[in-house]
Amino acid sequence: MKAQAVMAATGLASSAAASSINILPTPPMGFNNWARFMTNINESIFIDAGVAMSNNGLRTAGYNRLNLDDAWSLMQRDANGSMVADPAKFPSSLPWLTDWMRSNGFKAGIYTDAGSLSCGGYPGALNHEKRDLQDFLRWGFDYLKMDGCNLPNDEEETYHETYSRWASLLSYPKDVAMVFSNSAPAYFSNQKNLTDWYRAMGWASDYGQLARHSADIVTYPNGNGWKSIMFNYNQNLRLARFQRPGFFNDPDFLIPDHPSLTMQEKKSQFALWCSMSSPLLISAHIPSLPKETIDFLTNPRLIAVDQDKLAQQATLVSRNATWDVLTRTLANGDRLLTILNRGDSAASVHIPLERAGIDFGAIGDTNVTVHDLWTDRVTYLTPGAAPLTIENIPAHGTAVFRLQSISPITPTGAIFNTNSLKCLTDSPSGNVTWDPCQGTDAQVWAFHKEDGRVSSLLRPKDCIVPVDGVVKTTSGCMRHHTNPWTYKSSGNLVDNKSGNCLTENIDGTAIAEGCGYLLNQQWWESQKERAF
Repeated sequence: MKAQAVMAATGLASSAAASSINILPTPPMGFNNWARFMTNINESIFIDAGVAMSNNGLRTAGYNRLNLDDAWSLMQRDANGSMVADPAKFPSSLPWLTDWMRSNGFKAGIYTDAGSLSCGGYPGALNHEKRDLQDFLRWGFDYLKMDGCNLPNDEEETYHETYSRWASLLSYPKDVAMVFSNSAPAYFSNQKNLTDWYRAMGWASDYGQLARHSADIVTYPNGNGWKSIMFNYNQNLRLARFQRPGFFNDPDFLIPDHPSLTMQEKKSQFALWCSMSSPLLISAHIPSLPKETIDFLTNPRLIAVDQDKLAQQATLVSRNATWDVLTRTLANGDRLLTILNRGDSAASVHIPLERAGIDFGAIGDTNVTVHDLWTDRVTYLTPGAAPLTIENIPAHGTAVFRLQSISPITPTGAIFNTNSLKCLTDSPSGNVTWDPCQGTDAQVWAFHKEDGRVSSLLRPKDCIVPVDGVVKTTSGCMRHHTNPWTYKSSGNLVDNKSGNCLTENIDGTAIAEGCGYLLNQQWWESQKERAF
């Protein structure tokens, strides 16, 4: 029965994926109570949040969801098997609350758990899936967050079978489409062997519109907010291939009133989440957010990036001990350039625009327009100009630029192993290895659409090829005697001649060997919009 259920749900995956873009074409924006209030949930939290969001500009800026999290129900179901909202917490009833939300311009979301109990110990949905979904829709909810505590066991196959029940139920025609937020991958993240994590992300992206993939963001007022943000950001960087219009990787909530965060760290989380087209779900005491915080949360230029219809996730161009540089392409052809200062002091940085995929030889005499999305300042760089210089980015600060007049783009970025986080590294000798990321031209790779070459910025006229199973950089690359690589949605970089996969050897050399199933040493992340 388990295999049949999974097969049936998998058969629905393609149609579900096709409809996802209509259900949730861009990342959700709104409010969730969990990180700020945890189980201290009640009706007034959502009324107060909604009123404040209507008055302070958040709703107008696009934050139109109010999502309940765990602990909204009584500890027992009723005689008919339905969950019951706690009347002490929700005296006006959930249908009244969702009606209030809709009448004030908001959409309503609710939480449940795929297991026998929620993470907070409240009734879970296991073996009550159909009844619970009917109740949620009847009460007026159109967004469902599905957690993964207290399943019969912790095996990926069990999670797959249980979540596939919801995929089957949600595929039925309904008057109201339900957004499905899937938390299953989070239970397989941060393991030494990431195969189950990759597998869970694969079916989660078929079964719903977003997936929370790693640890809960730190809760108020506990812990180190910046460390938590950086952990989830790094997890998100590993998963860019799964994101597409209608499905979004979810690194969890924005926490702009966490007491451990500096203002720069709060702004950085927002800028990074926007750069990655992540959900913008605020978990904070909305009525007490100061104007400075509201101002950055409603920045229209960054929100436009987050809500860009192409939905690409920014990926690493380069990384060293201080700087992360990320890029992505936007729907109108502009290029996003995001620079994170991970260091503990303010610093300046110089970014050659070739690292953002700009080919000055191809664009001719056209000036590149550089639009600072924080300050709204516009500057211009002429062909042959010095690298873009950004002065005094604060500690843990993030600069974001929109580059215009840049067509055509050569997709450019780091190629890194999503398990070891080591970067593919070229050398003057032609030896190609896996090394700690150092932000050099030897670790920035260009993907040439016209001839299928993959070359480093260190040796831009050359390309990587397997020679007796060892990957090397060679000169004189031409399509008629070079075999381009194909980047698979599975995360493999495949040599078209041999069919072998780029592999991180145990000694750190780059080799090409037979492709396995979701192997840690063969799973790569890099620029997504290339065509090998």
